[in-house]
Amino acid sequence: MRLHADQSLLLLIDFQSRLLPVIPEAEQGVREAGWLADIARELGVPVWLTEQNPAQLGHTHPSLTKSRGRVWEKQHFSVTEEPGFLPALEKEGRRQVVVCGVEAHICVLQSALGLLEAGFEVYWLVDATLSRRPFEATLARQRAARQGAVSVSADMAAYEWLHRCDTPLFKRVHRQFLKPRVGRALTFIRDPAHDA
Repeated sequence: MRLHADQSLLLLIDFQSRLLPVIPEAEQGVREAGWLADIARELGVPVWLTEQNPAQLGHTHPSLTKSRGRVWEKQHFSVTEEPGFLPALEKEGRRQVVVCGVEAHICVLQSALGLLEAGFEVYWLVDATLSRRPFEATLARQRAARQGAVSVSADMAAYEWLHRCDTPLFKRVHRQFLKPRVGRALTFIRDPAHDA
């Protein structure tokens, strides 16, 4: 299955100021999530954010708040358990949800599983979904995949949303977001299963 801009929603989960300092590669995760959120805005893909217990964990990283998406404060680890979330998502009419955030093995995983249980397609943004212990992010991705989530990178999502290269929209997005990114290196967390 491919992502379609008119069917997608980007869900940025708990990129919060007091949580990020303990997450390895947090800067890259925030950068990748922000980059995709900027493209989502250009393409009309809604961007929603969650904040877990913000009184204790702080608010969303300032670079991500410019996405101006809807913010869901939550106490449940899965945002799907918060009153009003699933009805609001149904009303949005988007069946493909791209998830990313921290921590992968807690709030991102439980939210992804809740979305899958509710019948949504879930796309796991690997380069922006992190845990303080990287092996737990890998385990979370594997578990989500076994339940039907599809692993994607930010580039994969962006190009699938764009769909073709001969439109003025593609040219604008390419000039503003894609071309400047070409030389930027990414670090992917090693999968311990492949090291054995």
